[in-house]
Amino acid sequence: METQTVEYKQTWRDDFLKEICAFANSQGGTLYVGIADNGEVVGVENPHKLQEDIPNKIVQKLGIVCTVNIHTKDGKTYLEILVEPNMAAIAYNGSYYIRSGATKQELTGNALEEFLLRKRGRTWDSVPQPYLKIEDLDEPSIRMFKEDAIRSQRMTEAELQLTNAELMDKLHLVEGNYLKRAAALLFHADPEKFITGAWVKIGFFNDRNQLLYQDEVHGSLFQQMEKTMDFLTTKYAKAYIRYEGLQRIDELPIPRDALREAILNALIHKDYSSFTPIQISVYDDKVMIWNTAILPADWTVETLTQKHGSRPHNPDIAATFFRAGEVEAWGQGIERIQTYCTDYKCPTPEWRFDGAGIWTVFYNKANPKSEDRSTEKTTPSGTQTSSQTGTQTSSQRIVELIQEDNKITTQRMADILGISRRSVAKAIAKLQERGVIRRVGGDFGGHWEIIENL
Repeated sequence: METQTVEYKQTWRDDFLKEICAFANSQGGTLYVGIADNGEVVGVENPHKLQEDIPNKIVQKLGIVCTVNIHTKDGKTYLEILVEPNMAAIAYNGSYYIRSGATKQELTGNALEEFLLRKRGRTWDSVPQPYLKIEDLDEPSIRMFKEDAIRSQRMTEAELQLTNAELMDKLHLVEGNYLKRAAALLFHADPEKFITGAWVKIGFFNDRNQLLYQDEVHGSLFQQMEKTMDFLTTKYAKAYIRYEGLQRIDELPIPRDALREAILNALIHKDYSSFTPIQISVYDDKVMIWNTAILPADWTVETLTQKHGSRPHNPDIAATFFRAGEVEAWGQGIERIQTYCTDYKCPTPEWRFDGAGIWTVFYNKANPKSEDRSTEKTTPSGTQTSSQTGTQTSSQRIVELIQEDNKITTQRMADILGISRRSVAKAIAKLQERGVIRRVGGDFGGHWEIIENL
């Protein structure tokens, strides 16, 4: 049976050097000559001449050395060509091939650029970005990272007291005298100045696939993460409303943690060399997230949905989000999404690879039964809805939560309210400005005090 590392040919043709090229550019492999596709030995003519000619042709055309062995089975002779994986990129007549499953593929365009970079020990996001300077970086984005890194305890207080230049070096976002592309995406207020298509667009569609309204999300990747979640969980989500006694519960149709994980995956693993924005299509019954992507040569969508190692497309970007505590480093993102959805009792998402990118498709949880059930959503007409009254409602609920537990954290508030931690922080800042609440003590060991009720 032919596999990622095994190929059968009944006879030899010089064109099969493409297969050897693909093996050398991938994990290596074995090409058998004189064996049919079903694994039956059919034999070859002049095996000793082929054993002499084939290695010479491999050296002349590919510049590599392979071992060719002669074997006999049931009186029939066949050849075994052993190909080792090569550290350098190997071309055949100016073209590059890799092994993908049981087939070879010719690399072109972005896939070829990515392949050549990795063969040189580089990734797209690690390439130096000319004209980007330390003083060009966005201070709010750096503060967002520092707050998250302290909370996750993946960086120390001392490390976060470093200057911006020292911090970029600590995060390995500097090469020589240049910042890397990853730094532009992570910490520049307008990364599109350097990288076309580094933004997110969101659209709401009806059941006839007509676009009703849309939004664009720009800024650093940290800002895109928070802004995208805010849009999806307020303006675009249809919250299910139910009551437990006198308490109103707003329940999103998709678990917030799963949605956040999927957006992080799209931002971190996107093929930014495609110059195409991440696209999120929202319908009444589902949310579809698409980002351009290049799968590792031996991976399929099934690989993604099963237990697998961590092989981020943009490792420098992934490492920085890891430091911020936003992701893990074990390739468990999709596994966590599945768990979140199962626990939330909503359908498991679908993942599709269309050749250019990855689709993540969430289907809404069934509307929970309630005697007083309704849905609220912002509309393009500007009619007052839940998203427009959300800040006022959130402020009131924050005060109520502090009354119940004066040591409650902003993350716990966000979890209860079903909004982002950034939104909670903004609401708290406004409450403090108005003299409604104040903080006594630091983040650890401190507590809230209510000065006057709303």
